[in-house]
Amino acid sequence: MNTVHAIWRKLYPADHEHKWMPLIWLPFMVWFFLDPAWKHAGPLHWILNTAAGLFFIVLYLQAFSRFGRVRNVCIIAMILMAAICIPLNGGAAGLLIYASAAGGFNPKIRWVIAQLAVEVAILLYYAARFHFEIGMWVSMLLLIVLVGLGNHHWAVAHCAEEKLRVAHSEMEHFAKVAERERIARDLHDVLGHTLSLITLKAELARKLVDRDPERAKQEMLDVETTSRAALADVREAIRGYRTEGIFAELARARAALETAGVTVECDTDRVALSPEQESVLSLALREAVTNVVRHADASRCNVILRRSDALCTLEIADDGCGADGPEGNGLRGMRERLEALGGSLRLLTSNGTRLIIDLPLASAASALRN
Repeated sequence: MNTVHAIWRKLYPADHEHKWMPLIWLPFMVWFFLDPAWKHAGPLHWILNTAAGLFFIVLYLQAFSRFGRVRNVCIIAMILMAAICIPLNGGAAGLLIYASAAGGFNPKIRWVIAQLAVEVAILLYYAARFHFEIGMWVSMLLLIVLVGLGNHHWAVAHCAEEKLRVAHSEMEHFAKVAERERIARDLHDVLGHTLSLITLKAELARKLVDRDPERAKQEMLDVETTSRAALADVREAIRGYRTEGIFAELARARAALETAGVTVECDTDRVALSPEQESVLSLALREAVTNVVRHADASRCNVILRRSDALCTLEIADDGCGADGPEGNGLRGMRERLEALGGSLRLLTSNGTRLIIDLPLASAASALRN
């Protein structure tokens, strides 16, 4: 039983696009196999006729379950077998319909029309030679053409559906990749800033625990509060809502810099921003301040937020050692977010570090009006 099943799977694998549909037409092959009975043929005729019919069924199944050259060879062999068998078997004209059904499943209309033309020519030749009844050969002609063109229409629709499915799959894949990259950037910005602040406050509390226990206690309470805020930030980053606004971020930036012993000067205008622009600017400010705290060894930091016509400019400048080396993940993520909104980022490293961010405001004003 297993051997029979294995042979059947080789002849007609079940994982192709047509499934079991081609099998429902095979019972009509009975007229081909019974033709020797109407002619009272001998045993040799029966054997040869049965072998030819079984071989044709093998070609038919292979034409539906294979692709490329094997499939085309099977269809050509089916047409040749029909042409050879029609003079010998009264039911062999039906083989052309089977060949038409298999060949019609081709998205190239030129191939389908060429195949149908050959089959129609074969049918008309034998109809004229053997004087087939007009009802019989006209019915065969219509079936050959309609089945071939109908299956071609299905093949074209299936190809279009498959392309659409592949396109949707690719879009879903790209969306997942973009979302992973967004979460990675946001977590880097959120946790990088917050963990730096927690580290600074923990170090300060350790230094103060002996000489100023009350101040140390307050710093540890700040660590607890900041840690809870970090957890909320992570949850918001994953959901996609990352900040409370640029001015709330400015207050946090001031607190982080002052904790690190950096003198802060802020000069800010009120600027109308869309939620997405405000989120991007807030994250850029957070990343810049985190870099100042971690790497700049600065004593002063100026934060400027200005509006000029249709442009918003955020500048973070420190008097530290200046940035060098290749662009890191945080700065790269910042640049990607800004460029996605039509903005730009400039990094100047002489006499400290100046990070200048320009963001167009036209889309923000439109969003606020709507």
